[in-house]
Amino acid sequence: MGEYVSNVIKIMSEYWDVFLITGVGYTLLLSAITVALGAVLGMVFCLGRMSRIAPLRWLVIAIVEVVRGTPMLLQLYVGYFLVPQLLPFPVSDFFSISVALIVNSAAYLSEVFRSGIQAVDPGQTEAARSLGLSAGQTMVKIIIPQATKNILPALGNEFITIIKETSLASTFFVGELMTSYLKVKGATYLTMECLFIVGALYFLLTFVLSKLLNAFERRLKEND
Repeated sequence: MGEYVSNVIKIMSEYWDVFLITGVGYTLLLSAITVALGAVLGMVFCLGRMSRIAPLRWLVIAIVEVVRGTPMLLQLYVGYFLVPQLLPFPVSDFFSISVALIVNSAAYLSEVFRSGIQAVDPGQTEAARSLGLSAGQTMVKIIIPQATKNILPALGNEFITIIKETSLASTFFVGELMTSYLKVKGATYLTMECLFIVGALYFLLTFVLSKLLNAFERRLKEND
């Protein structure tokens, strides 16, 4: 046990920058990009699914169901190989993986947005339309602002979930925590020690963020 602990300390003293700067940095960056752009695309999916234009509605439903019905690792492989072929300019592996993660996050967030919008009192829509607002103006000015408050906690949970799911991106060596583990393990041949460090870092990230999210939810309830 003493040797195990000393190996962990030795690894952290020599490779702290690989884990803390590169690994944690890329994990948070990838997660933030995924949730931010996934929220934007998710709202587009949500509005498309609620559209009265049948072809658009069925297209969005098909995309969401395919994404939700297939493994994320499969989607990462598709993004890794397909995105560079679709674009006329070269892109990095990080970009391709980010696109796949964004589409995955958008599919799930679209359902969160839809439930948040549907939770708004229908009387709000009727009142807005009676005042002369169009359907688009009612959605942008009345419905979405009220729905946003309901879905903010879910966005926080999505961010925490994505932090853990970025570990699958290590298959493509994009630099996040599990990639750091593979690099350090290859240099030290100390598998369990490296896994312990990475596991502890994932736990710390998700634990701190979950506590911040809980505090934010309590603040929202106090303001109601």
